[in-house]
Amino acid sequence: MHSAPSPLPERINLSGEGLVLRDWAEDDLAAMPELFDHPDIAYWTPIVSPFDENAARARLDRARQLRKDGTTILLAITADGSASPLGEVMLRRAPEGTELGYAVGPAHRGRGLAARAVRVMAAYAFGQLGEERVVLELEAENAASVAVATKAGFGLLDVPLIEGEEKGRPYALQTWGLNRP
Repeated sequence: MHSAPSPLPERINLSGEGLVLRDWAEDDLAAMPELFDHPDIAYWTPIVSPFDENAARARLDRARQLRKDGTTILLAITADGSASPLGEVMLRRAPEGTELGYAVGPAHRGRGLAARAVRVMAAYAFGQLGEERVVLELEAENAASVAVATKAGFGLLDVPLIEGEEKGRPYALQTWGLNRP
């Protein structure tokens, strides 16, 4: 029998790999559409599209509620903690395991931000939450995400595909895992 997961902290600020992962703030609302209103993000992620100021407000409010519920952490990826966000990294606790996810703004891609942010969040999951494994769920056709998974040290798991439909488009997600070091 599993014990209930520990509550998530009200505030989180994680540093490592040349990044600071921090809570989203009111000051970030104006920058969020530039990060998330992009065809790639609309296609590959469940993030709402088009992503405008109202979507930014809804995402910030939802991030705060999910944290209170103890299920999900959404953090801004930044270079130093005070600068504008470059993207987002997620940790979601679910019965099937702890899933990580990410989205990097189009202007900030090609710098290894996603892989570095995922490694920092995985270290948090192992060290602070006591997780034994974290997973990424991604489509095999999403070459950029497959590259992130590989670069971050994840391996493809021999488990059934996760099939569904999002935004009217069918998908089949592979599960990639990283075990506690």
